[in-house]
Amino acid sequence: MTLEAILNNAPIGVLILLLVGFLLTLAKGADILVEQAVALASRIGLPAVIIGATIVSLGTTLPEAAVSVMAAIQGKPELALGNAVGSIICDAGLIIGIGALLRPLPIDPIIVGKQGWIQLAAGCLLVVCTLPFGSLGNILTEGGRLPQSAGFLFVFLLVVYLVWSVRFARTTHRALIKIPASTSETHSKRNPFGIFLFLLLGIGLVLLASTLTIPTAQTVAIRIGIPPAVIAVTLVALGTSLPELVTVLAAVRRGRGDLAIGNVIGADILNVLFVAGLSAAVTPAGLIAGPAFFTHFFPVMLLLLIVFRIGLGGGRTHLSRSFGALLLGIYLLFILISPTA
Repeated sequence: MTLEAILNNAPIGVLILLLVGFLLTLAKGADILVEQAVALASRIGLPAVIIGATIVSLGTTLPEAAVSVMAAIQGKPELALGNAVGSIICDAGLIIGIGALLRPLPIDPIIVGKQGWIQLAAGCLLVVCTLPFGSLGNILTEGGRLPQSAGFLFVFLLVVYLVWSVRFARTTHRALIKIPASTSETHSKRNPFGIFLFLLLGIGLVLLASTLTIPTAQTVAIRIGIPPAVIAVTLVALGTSLPELVTVLAAVRRGRGDLAIGNVIGADILNVLFVAGLSAAVTPAGLIAGPAFFTHFFPVMLLLLIVFRIGLGGGRTHLSRSFGALLLGIYLLFILISPTA
């Protein structure tokens, strides 16, 4: 019996449990991947600042990339784009909102002055590239498309961004993720081959779980009458954003709210360049952006990015609880008004 047949015959309660299980497996696989990538980099002598600027940021967005690329390859381009956009909405609204409500988040002026503007620019670039310039009058009824050429452009910009991040990290001498000396010493004693095997395990878990998440999410969407794009922008996006959520909560708990903000800013940039870009690059027809993207998803994404940017500016030293409540409120309102048909 095929996976599709099993899912179609399963009760809705079982499907939801399976979907939650697959999403948790995605998050666990990403955690293993990030931890082993850090261990490997430490073992070969890379500074913590380089690890934080490249490996960790890529690792925490790997679930979104895996889900979206698999969706694109399997002929579900709207799910692929929806997951990328939904992850940005989830990061900037739910995750930062919760983090700031728990404790005002200190603002790192270097991150705000550089990467913060790149975050907003990346979101705007995604919207612009999906606009159907030949038929803008029909955008609310026919939607648009992120073409494959834009995907290649995003991947190129991803490389540029990563190279810039490494140089930026070296020149500022500020680690986004600091590795304690005791941890570094522990890693230095580990067998590189063992670290590499666990790295492969993390990648395998992410890829396997993403392969199973897509048909399960689609079946749930069809069963309860919700379009796949809406499922992608809400439940799937939340699940694949769990690494960022865990990182933010851990950072806030340890009094390192600046790392929480930096992690979300970097994740949002990579959701555009890495997740949406790579998904569009592997799809000759590009990624479909249905009317709901222009009536709901893109406006909410841009609103959250703008409010987030305002909350970080104006000479503020902290992202306040009031801005956290505003961001969380926008996210919850978005969930309530998301189209269900």
